[in-house]
Formats: sequence, structure tokens, C-alpha cells
Amino acid sequence: MLNWIWVILMLTSIVCAASTGRMESLSAAVLQGAGSAVELCLATLGMLCFWTGLLHAAEQGGLTRVLARILSPLLRRLFPRLRRDSPALGAICMNLTANLLGLGNAATPLGLAAMQALQRESDAPAGIADNAMVLFVVLNTASLQIVPTFLGTVRAKYGAAQPFDILPAIWLTSVAGLLAAVCTAKLLEIRRKKGAA
Repeated sequence: MLNWIWVILMLTSIVCAASTGRMESLSAAVLQGAGSAVELCLATLGMLCFWTGLLHAAEQGGLTRVLARILSPLLRRLFPRLRRDSPALGAICMNLTANLLGLGNAATPLGLAAMQALQRESDAPAGIADNAMVLFVVLNTASLQIVPTFLGTVRAKYGAAQPFDILPAIWLTSVAGLLAAVCTAKLLEIRRKKGAA
């Protein structure tokens, strides 16, 4: 569906440019945008390598395991049907910890492993998401990060004197969004249980 949206947007811009006689402006904008994208990729490469290396060192040093241990009591309350020693709970902890540390590439396989573990422990038929799976997707999508590396890199590239000075605002809005999403998921879960009863 997203591919169709992009195709429609591109075709609309071409039709509008052709009908208003601005094809040269469109061509110049396309070339300039492509050049800016390459420049941004090169500018962010160094910063992303630095932060990924730093966060990988923190993970190897045991910081991920410490954060997973801290998150475990909270997650047991959010996912009450999972046992304390559940592999799904461990995978969820590791996924959220990787997201918290900004290890996006490491978080993806952990998220897939957590979803597979939740499916194995679910009473729902294969291919149907139960409440725990939906809540995990909500938590994973919120993707709270201590250091939003990419955003800081983009701000530095475009001239921000202090690229990470927006961290308190990001943390505040992220936590508020996460709380709203979790509360909504839990309220819908309670409503569904009442409807089934």
C-alpha cells in the first residue's frame, strides 16, 4: 500500500509540474534532493558508527543485562500471563533494552524472537495476535531511546550547535506517548474480556 502512495505522489507531482510548465524546476528539485540524500548519508555514517560502537561496547560490558533485570518486574506486571522464567519475557526484556540503548539493528532480531516466543505461549490460533502480542508491538513501536543517535546526527549535519539538547523534550513526549499507548491497549484488553464474558 505504501508503494502505491509513493507512486501516486510522484505521478501527481509530475502531472502538476507538466501542467504548470515547471518540469525544469521539478528536475532540479529531484537532482538536488538526491544529492542532499547522499550528503546526509555520508554525514551520518561517522556518527552512527561511533554511537553504534559505543552502545555495542556497553552491551558487551553487561549494560543490556542490567537494564533487562531492571525492566523485568515492570514487564511481569504488564504481561501477567507469562511465567517469571518465560523465554518470551526474557526476549521482550532484551528487545526493549536494545531499543533503549539505540541498538536498532540488534533490537530487530530480538523483537522477532520475542514475537515467536509469545506465539508459542499463546492460546490464540496461529496468525492471530493475542493481547500480549499487541502490547509488545505497542512497546516495541514506542522504542524509547536514551540516545536517539540518528536524530542527533541529522541535527548536527544541519548546523545545530548542541544536537542533543532536545533530549529532555524527546524523553518526555516519548514517555507520554508510551503511557497513552499502553493504557489504551490495557483498556481495550479489559473491554474485550468483558465483552467475551
